[in-house]
Amino acid sequence: MLQTFIHYTLHFLAPGLIAFVFFRNNWKKAWLIMIATMLVDVDHVLADPIFSPERCSIGFHPLHSYYAIGVYVLLLFFKKTRIVAVGLLFHMLTDFIDCWWIK
Repeated sequence: MLQTFIHYTLHFLAPGLIAFVFFRNNWKKAWLIMIATMLVDVDHVLADPIFSPERCSIGFHPLHSYYAIGVYVLLLFFKKTRIVAVGLLFHMLTDFIDCWWIK
């Protein structure tokens, strides 16, 4: 129960704090963009079962692969994609925390 609470708090509320601190002029827009990056979880539909509480997403799902994470890091270097990159990388960090929790 605590893991689920922390997971969703990190997915929804923490991006708001990040947006407010780092993108203060447009923090609401930045927050919404970072929330929209949760669409990266669409790759979960390729797995069977779609959700498994004992499975680490990092390295398992295509959009959670180390190659994809490398692309997300590259997106940080472009102003137009920086907010998306921050959202995607924070999403990966949140999922990585789940991997720690499972082990």
